[in-house]
Amino acid sequence: MIIDKRAGRFDPASFRDRYQDALRDLIEAKAKGARTVASAAPTPAPVIDLMEALKRSLAAQAAAKAPAKPAKKKPAADARQRHLLLPVAGGKEAAAPAAAAPAKPVPRARKKA
Repeated sequence: MIIDKRAGRFDPASFRDRYQDALRDLIEAKAKGARTVASAAPTPAPVIDLMEALKRSLAAQAAAKAPAKPAKKKPAADARQRHLLLPVAGGKEAAAPAAAAPAKPVPRARKKA
């Protein structure tokens, strides 16, 4: 669709080659004996060192975070719903002896065919 929109007839009369025009003007000026002055080259855009910019950004970010440290806060209260939790007997101390005892293999139930 885009190609169909952009497609059309080429009219060479509407096309201007600026390089060829500038070259023709230069040749005509030299043929007449006129002194030619080279046009000043445009100054290139400054090149940005991405690694240096990243390092400066990280340093600024670290500097902004450093003084913003407040005093330690108390841990937040447990927001879980205690009445929905199931009671579990034992703890770390009770779990240790059970792990030391050899586990008894549990027989698997067979599937009926």
